[in-house]
Amino acid sequence: MSEVIIALVSLIALEVILGIDNIIFISILADKLPENQRNKLRFWGIGLAMIMRLVLLALLSWILKLDQTLFTLFDIGFSGKSLILIIGGLFLLYKSTKEIYHKSEIAAEETPRMPVKASFGQLLGEVILLDLVFSIDSIITAVGMVNELWIMYTAVVVTVLIMLVASKPISNFIHKHPSFKILALCFLMMIGVSLIAEGLQFKIPKGYIYFSMAFAFLVDVIQMKTVKQK
Repeated sequence: MSEVIIALVSLIALEVILGIDNIIFISILADKLPENQRNKLRFWGIGLAMIMRLVLLALLSWILKLDQTLFTLFDIGFSGKSLILIIGGLFLLYKSTKEIYHKSEIAAEETPRMPVKASFGQLLGEVILLDLVFSIDSIITAVGMVNELWIMYTAVVVTVLIMLVASKPISNFIHKHPSFKILALCFLMMIGVSLIAEGLQFKIPKGYIYFSMAFAFLVDVIQMKTVKQK
């Protein structure tokens, strides 16, 4: 029994860490919507992530086939999973780079343009695309950790509930502090590079990425506190 509890808690902890990427991406996109629609996007984005992961668990035999090599190029074996990770990583790089460029260009203008508000459907579509990438990565990781299917289902549901609770505070914090929004976009760029590298069979330990971003976050907090005291 203790082994089952340890496996469940470990899987939930890992899924929550992987879910941070999802929350940050959804929070940044939600900022483009009117205030009365932001919670709706967060709810739908995270809710669809849970549905996707539960469906993918039901199709577990198909998911496991994604890890099989489809073709080899330049001595690198490409599987269905690696292709999905590369596409997702490129999309994440494109979106985060575009957002950073957009904000720096507006900040540099003497007469800033009004930011263009995106439609709810368009942003939800972008969230669904990233949900799919993160969900497949998450399920394959879960399969490597535990064998019991019910533990995976429980971990997914608990993780999504934690993400729903955490999404609004994180979104409000990012919205209130623009400098942290740029930091979050840089974090997403690093995740994009990590996904592409993993798709090319070059594994970058996630711990390195999360530690470096946690350190950058701490430096930003200290700087913000110092500026307030002056």
